[in-house]
Amino acid sequence: MATLTVRNLPDDVHRALRLRAAEHGRSTEGEVRAILAEAVKTPEPRRLGDALAALGREVGLTDDEITMLEASRDRTTAAPVNLD
Repeated sequence: MATLTVRNLPDDVHRALRLRAAEHGRSTEGEVRAILAEAVKTPEPRRLGDALAALGREVGLTDDEITMLEASRDRTTAAPVNLD
């Protein structure tokens, strides 16, 4: 496991880290590890359906409007591509 040394940490930042660590029941070092892990964590990938549903809620689409959008979709089968 890697070791990281942080130099020239201002006293007020160190004090705030110690207080935050105490609030979370961790050592100062453990709190710094938790902060760093959270800062670099990649977000969970969103599924397309979840993203579209969230967008619909955000813009305030009603069930009637969604029904109209579904009814207006072109449902004809696409012609196959001719590669000749």
